[in-house]
Amino acid sequence: MTRRPRRSARTALTRAAFVTAPLLILAYGAIRLTDPDHGPGPVWTTGHLALTAAMLLFVPVFARLWTLARPDAGPAGRLSAGAATALGLAGTLAVTVQSCIDLYVGLRATDRPGMERLFEQVESHPGVVPAVYGVGPLLFYVGLIWILVQLSARRRVSLWSPLAAVAGTATAAAGGLDLMPLAAALFCASLAPLARRPGDPSVRPAVRPVGLTAGRRAR
Repeated sequence: MTRRPRRSARTALTRAAFVTAPLLILAYGAIRLTDPDHGPGPVWTTGHLALTAAMLLFVPVFARLWTLARPDAGPAGRLSAGAATALGLAGTLAVTVQSCIDLYVGLRATDRPGMERLFEQVESHPGVVPAVYGVGPLLFYVGLIWILVQLSARRRVSLWSPLAAVAGTATAAAGGLDLMPLAAALFCASLAPLARRPGDPSVRPAVRPVGLTAGRRAR
């Protein structure tokens, strides 16, 4: 008796995540622009709480994209979808860890020089810089574009979705955190069509019902 309401709640959360996750990234980018000193303080904390929440919401986003890519894909297609999802989730984890480090540093330090000293301590640990600030965050973009391209090739999403994701990634790479609101808006445009109900005939993913700035710290 309780399975259907719980399943409906999970479905609703996933649909909302396709819009809410990129909008929270947009909020982070916009909040950051109001903080010229870039922490510490309530603005820094609020922005990074929004970023952390966004990354957590990308977990159901990638899970849903993986589900859409699996049916009738064949062994190679399922392997490709699984690899893209794994990369995307690894990148999501890297950005989440980065945001949590920023939150910790912002709460511990009393001024910007104090934050820099704490950042240096964290980054002195082996592997932290490439995993959390370098290669790790890049995997988020690679995984997201990869699986959207696969879905577009199988006409489960329109060509617009991967193109908008590529544009968002290029914007983030070119302008860094200063252009994050624009990049997030492009990601929202890419993913928002997937927020509609699976039964909506206007959405390509629902044609056949089936049963998510790299290496740049917010300073």
